[in-house]
Amino acid sequence: MRIFFHLLARWPLWLLHAWGVVLGWAVFFLSPSYRRRFVANAGQAGLRPSAWRAAVGNAGCLAMELPRLWLGRPVTVRWQGAEGVDEALALGRGVVFITPHLGCFEVTAQAYATRYGHAHPMTALYRPARQAWLAGLEAIARDRPGLRTAPTTLGGVKQMLKALKRGECVGLLPDQVPPLQQGVWAPFFGKPAYTMTLAARLAQQTGAVTLLAWGERLPWGRGYVVHVLPADAISASKEEDAVVQMNQALEALVLQHPGQYLWGYARYKQPRTDAHA
Repeated sequence: MRIFFHLLARWPLWLLHAWGVVLGWAVFFLSPSYRRRFVANAGQAGLRPSAWRAAVGNAGCLAMELPRLWLGRPVTVRWQGAEGVDEALALGRGVVFITPHLGCFEVTAQAYATRYGHAHPMTALYRPARQAWLAGLEAIARDRPGLRTAPTTLGGVKQMLKALKRGECVGLLPDQVPPLQQGVWAPFFGKPAYTMTLAARLAQQTGAVTLLAWGERLPWGRGYVVHVLPADAISASKEEDAVVQMNQALEALVLQHPGQYLWGYARYKQPRTDAHA
């Protein structure tokens, strides 16, 4: 598999995305459980098929673009809202980047590291892959200049706190289901979803600025646009209230771009008791 991964890394982005669309629809049709979850999650958000249909192919693109992003030549990335990052970094309080399962979340951390990492490194929270070969490849590919990784463990949380106290940045996926006792049940599109409290806790304990960021996947392999938006609405002093505000901010963002959200993710599942949930 590692050899195949390296071969795919040499493909042009447009070809990877073309096959990604095929893969996305193949999985959608061949896996009834995945299809039911996908349709149910999009329906929970009140969306008609015309709004979420593009997300089927984009889910496949997410998988097919990984070899290129991890091991291949740099891709074209533009920024929208970079002035918000500049202003946040100038405060010297650290920045918490909240990046949902929207578009290409892998490219947001890479783009940040390329543009800002030399002076303000980012520490990104990640969940190691279960497959040993992929976990090893993942660790090598994601640990690059200006970008560090922190596992979803207590040690990883401490690593992120230290980074923020140094005035650096951290990044995490707030709609990823955390392990038991590391989140609270909060509405997400009107249905209770176990949601991490880590983003709010990091900002509250360090005084860091919170920003929303996501990587828009452009059609025909034309690259990506990293969007950065203020997250002023996530300001409650109580963790539970801040989590509700965060989910509301994510809902608004996802509804603007439903064709790029990962609706097939098991957002409403029960949390596990270990750090690999």
